Amino acid sequence: MTTLADSLVALRGRSSMRERLRMRDTVVRRFDFLLLGSSLTLCALGAVLVWSATRGPAAISGTSPTEYLHRDALNIGIGVMLGAVTMVLGGPRLRRWTPGVYLLACALLLLVLGPLGATVNGSHSWIILGGGFQLQPAEVAKLALVLSLALVLGEWRATPEGPGTPEVLLVLGLAAVPIGLVLLQPDLGTVMVLVFTVIGVLMVSGASRRWVVALLLVGVLGSIGVVQLNVLKDYQLQRFTAFLHPGTDPRGFGYNATQAKITVASGGLLGVGLGHGAQTSGRFVPEQHTDFIFTVAGEELGFLGCSVILALLGLVLWRGLRIAARSPDPYGALVAAGVVCWFAFQTFQNIGMTVGLMPITGLPLPFLSYGGSAMFANLVAIGLLESVAIGTPRRVR
Repeated sequence: MTTLADSLVALRGRSSMRERLRMRDTVVRRFDFLLLGSSLTLCALGAVLVWSATRGPAAISGTSPTEYLHRDALNIGIGVMLGAVTMVLGGPRLRRWTPGVYLLACALLLLVLGPLGATVNGSHSWIILGGGFQLQPAEVAKLALVLSLALVLGEWRATPEGPGTPEVLLVLGLAAVPIGLVLLQPDLGTVMVLVFTVIGVLMVSGASRRWVVALLLVGVLGSIGVVQLNVLKDYQLQRFTAFLHPGTDPRGFGYNATQAKITVASGGLLGVGLGHGAQTSGRFVPEQHTDFIFTVAGEELGFLGCSVILALLGLVLWRGLRIAARSPDPYGALVAAGVVCWFAFQTFQNIGMTVGLMPITGLPLPFLSYGGSAMFANLVAIGLLESVAIGTPRRVR
């Protein structure tokens, strides 16, 4: 009897071990390694470009030429850990915490408008944490808005009629709070990202197209009203003037746009090589390691290097769309769709302003630009996508 009982215990142990291994294998097989690999490759490329853009000014100021490289690597490391935690907590727990994330984002946006807020490059968008660290609550707002939209609209996406008027109005009300607070900073670039994300998620959720058309009309009228009511700062109006009339004051408010196009064009097909860019080393482009990081790629890596970067960014967007399309959970599908809308518009806006297709705004290029808050938000968003992918059974893939 003792031998039989021991055998049963051993069989149960082996069965339990096989089950754990089977579950672990399923999680590994569901994990999107292509999404993670392309994201981390972009981060690595961004760190090299940040080093190239900052080593010259660092040498002039007497600091280490690798200071920004080390900081960027630290930001990437912290972002990867935050993304991993988000992936593990994804699903029901993250859904329960969505209201808290939304309230936290709104509270931080209110704090930045008060005495704790600091102005950087004309935008009152930062909270100084000390020790060389800063927090940009607008990046938290992007995550909070994506989660909140998915939470409200996800319950109705699976129904034939889709979200109705009450649900859409609730979504618009929730979105209006962070958008309004970001507009007061003023950070027009982030407002554009948030608005585009709302419109994109509404379209994916199955809401009536009349709402999308109405929102676009409101956006156009709102833009006119913002200009007429003098909500924008002078430098923001000058940026729009430089975009509409590129030849106006090329040494004044049109300087950034002019130098950005010159720097990108100077790289030719293959670029001049990392660390050999005359425009980059000459510091002709302001904020080159953040908003204008693509100009470094254009000059030093050339058209071929820029094409690789665009291909990697496109790969991230494609994997995100694939995850959204195959998720059986409406909440997860809308989370993935929201992240894709956010990344797609921000990428288009950043590269567009670099080559003269869009007006200049203070939006970083996802994964490549230097900045802690943006890097954390980007990699947390990748964690959200991976959590949705892991929660999708392979039979629907």
